Amino acid sequence: MKGLYCKTGDQGDVKFILQETDVPNNIGNHEVKVQVKSCALSPVDFKLFEELKLGKEHISVGREIAGVVLQVGPKVTFFQPEDEVVGILPLDAELSGLCSVVIIDEFNLVQKPEKVSWFEAAAVMKDGLRAYTALHTLARMAAGQSLLVLDGASPFGVLAIQLAHFHGVKVLATALSAEDQKMLEELRPSVARVIKVWDSKEGLVDSCLEETGGLGVDIIVDSGVRLFEEEPETQLHLPHKHDLITLLAVGGHWVTTEQNLQLDPPDSHILFMKAVSLSFLNDEVWTASRAKQGRYLHILKDVVEKLSVGTFRPQLEDPVPLYEATVSMEMVQKKQARKRIVVKL
Repeated sequence: MKGLYCKTGDQGDVKFILQETDVPNNIGNHEVKVQVKSCALSPVDFKLFEELKLGKEHISVGREIAGVVLQVGPKVTFFQPEDEVVGILPLDAELSGLCSVVIIDEFNLVQKPEKVSWFEAAAVMKDGLRAYTALHTLARMAAGQSLLVLDGASPFGVLAIQLAHFHGVKVLATALSAEDQKMLEELRPSVARVIKVWDSKEGLVDSCLEETGGLGVDIIVDSGVRLFEEEPETQLHLPHKHDLITLLAVGGHWVTTEQNLQLDPPDSHILFMKAVSLSFLNDEVWTASRAKQGRYLHILKDVVEKLSVGTFRPQLEDPVPLYEATVSMEMVQKKQARKRIVVKL
């Protein structure tokens, strides 16, 4: 059978390749053999693999899977053959999620509701986990608060908006293009304000302060920030860190995806005066550390439950066949795909 793997070249370039691979005949005590029905594609964080010393010649690609249990280990208690399951392969997984059969620990899977499609189940896992991690685990979201989601039309941004609406939070979101703006304005429940950052006439700070009566927003979830005034053109759509600090409310919470965020003493002083807290969003920590395995499984179960009742409605491209996976993955890695791409097996 074939799986999707990536290899870094000498010049730092990345190649995605479909190659033949074999599934081990024996499975461990707590392992489950799953026939994969669909697998969602997400960007590969090569820097994280290096820092965790997981660097291999070929890194498996495609980790959010949905499928049917074929066989269970002797000590597995959560599942039995023919169960429909969904989950996320760990970072050190040898097999690609695009293999027709994978072996995975039972503690990385949850039951898939019957009325949920294979494609939606795989598509919602990663973004749903990120949304829960950002808003519940890190920001301690509560009803009546206000939230700013930067790049709200991204697959993650859409689920973060839907999760916030479910909990009675007022949501503001930025749109990077006229197409994104149209999509956000059509969401139901509706976003309180769509901020057109692609339009130079509309300022992010002024719009947020106007919408909150000058008090600022309680929670910010960014998709990256500019640290300096002079930045490459590819980062011009990102807000400057000073803008986000300015529009935070007293006692607010900033959840950032910027790994190399640099705060100068004046920045820290403003955050101190506002009693603001800052958190870094790294949803991979759930599988990199087993310290909170029970909470991780609880989140996954809640994600698929919200999908089954319609709270979560992921933005999906049409399912793609396996032979188009390499081209699709290149688009995902370059962040050219505006909707979640799922491979049909």
